[in-house]
Amino acid sequence: MDLRRDALQILKETSRTFYIPISIMPSGLQEAVASAYLCMRAIDEIEDHPTLENHSKVIILQNISQTLQAGVDGFAVDAFSPGFKGYEDSLPEVSLRIREWAILAPESIAPRIWDATAAMADRMAYWSQINWQIRNEYDLDRYTFGVAGAVGLLLSDLWSWYDGTTTNRMEAIAFGRGLQAVNILRNNSEDLTRGVNFFPDGWNHQDLQQYARRHLALADSYTNGLPPGPALQFCQIPLALAHGTLDALANGKEKLSRHDVYALIENFINVNAVV
Repeated sequence: MDLRRDALQILKETSRTFYIPISIMPSGLQEAVASAYLCMRAIDEIEDHPTLENHSKVIILQNISQTLQAGVDGFAVDAFSPGFKGYEDSLPEVSLRIREWAILAPESIAPRIWDATAAMADRMAYWSQINWQIRNEYDLDRYTFGVAGAVGLLLSDLWSWYDGTTTNRMEAIAFGRGLQAVNILRNNSEDLTRGVNFFPDGWNHQDLQQYARRHLALADSYTNGLPPGPALQFCQIPLALAHGTLDALANGKEKLSRHDVYALIENFINVNAVV
């Protein structure tokens, strides 16, 4: 089986935002970023699962974290299986195949991805255990760092590993936080139907939009500081989509249309191809 090709296919099925920029990345970096994205997506699908009880989410996420922490030079074929026992029919393919995503990255960077995913799985388990009780901005900052700001730090490490690109790491955190805040706004109605509210007590949509814009301004600075190349191309697309989604929400729309999303992505691809 061609794991790289298989990973790109699963990526295409799970993310309209990230498939295109990852699919055109150079060899080595492509496998690393695809590995990171799919590992994170694997645990995200568990945290956001609409029917699993929180207790079950905690067990699964903690088992994934502990298995990743036990990695030495890879993982046995059945390394993650005990942690999924009894839940195989409930979880999506991207979650059940996390072992494959973990070993997709080059060996020189794979352990960093395991570490980041293990830490995030533990944080997700914590938030699942307390039913995502976010009372104030301090709680919101902790949550958005745990599931997104830390991803910004991982991306900075991947850029540095690949070609020595240096970044502002505080802005890297804001990059993740800003994107996550937009996701919270976009998915608020859906989250409420499963009894979860990521808005701090007393906050309305305008408050969270201000929070998102504050962090997206730093995310703009982070992205503008990247040199021309795959890292810049990768970051430009989700950032532009986040700004577009935020503007759409502020104007009373639910989200960007699929056509708008693809048009924006294609525009960035074409501009970078000309440059």
